[in-house]
Amino acid sequence: MRKYLVGVNVPALRSHNAALVLDLLRTAGEAGISRLELAERTGLTPQAVSKITARLRAEGLAAEAGHRASTGGKPRTVLRLVPTAAYAVGVHLDRDELTTLLTDLSGTAVALRRRPLDLGAGAGPVLDAVTAEARALLDAVPPGGTVLGAGVAMPGPLDHRAGVPGRVTGFPEWDGQPVREELARRLGLPVVLDKDTNAAALGLALRPAAPGSFAYVHLGTGLGAGLVLGGAPLRGDRTGAGELGHQTVQLDGPPCGCGGRGCLEVLCLAAVARGELPEAARILGAGAANLVRLLDIDQVLLGGRVVLAAPDVFADGVREVLTGLGLTAPVSVVTERDAGVGVPGAVAEGAVWLILGPIFGQ
Repeated sequence: MRKYLVGVNVPALRSHNAALVLDLLRTAGEAGISRLELAERTGLTPQAVSKITARLRAEGLAAEAGHRASTGGKPRTVLRLVPTAAYAVGVHLDRDELTTLLTDLSGTAVALRRRPLDLGAGAGPVLDAVTAEARALLDAVPPGGTVLGAGVAMPGPLDHRAGVPGRVTGFPEWDGQPVREELARRLGLPVVLDKDTNAAALGLALRPAAPGSFAYVHLGTGLGAGLVLGGAPLRGDRTGAGELGHQTVQLDGPPCGCGGRGCLEVLCLAAVARGELPEAARILGAGAANLVRLLDIDQVLLGGRVVLAAPDVFADGVREVLTGLGLTAPVSVVTERDAGVGVPGAVAEGAVWLILGPIFGQ
């Protein structure tokens, strides 16, 4: 494996104001942004912006991107982010599949790996697989390239502050496993652990023109939601927010792996298993309606492999339920496909932003 620099060891990244400037450089893309525009949009003085951008350029994080006509005086110099200045790894640890993704500083995919996985094999074999896949990705980092860390997204419940999963539904053996600590030791990188739907919601919230409040509803091997309110993910004090799949919607319903009965997840997945996708979409719509009524959100964004296998069926089904309840006027229903999520999927892409987000003040 090639040698690379580990972690965030760049002085320019330690400033909150620098993070504001970096985020504007990120969202400006290849077109870039001038120092005057940076000052106007951050509220910083032109002198402060000049000092920050000088540091960012010295550290290789920003570069000149040409000039733009000015309303008076000499043309303005335009600056842009340098995506190759750093890299990050994202890991989607699903119940039956492992996806690992390497991106540059802008979040653009550099390399992607997928392989089958049995989460029930236990922490040892699963973390062996994660380590091997992540190391293989790191070979795509240019020699001497800076690797900021690895974000890991997996089913909950879990404690994102401690970096430890709880009694994952169907896989109680993961309860208390020091996933973050163990992977950090194995990879020699900073590691952040979060719930899969939370990671996806974070990545989606950082997209241009993302709504201020939305729910990312993920239907794959399980059912859950990531919540964004006021532009920021809502995790809850115990990372327990968004457990949509374990809403009880039928008091005398079938038992669920969480210990309850009649949960949205068990009913929805049973309909999927029977091949009754319109019925599964209707059940999912009932859960989405509960979220809309409870949180007054602007958008329901549908994702996960089951949804993406029949996106129109699920989008139409959820939309029909919301329409029947008079809830679609303030709420849009879209899928990952409609939102422009790439091949890795919203969870893998979001896992990368567990590392990149703080660099940009998110």
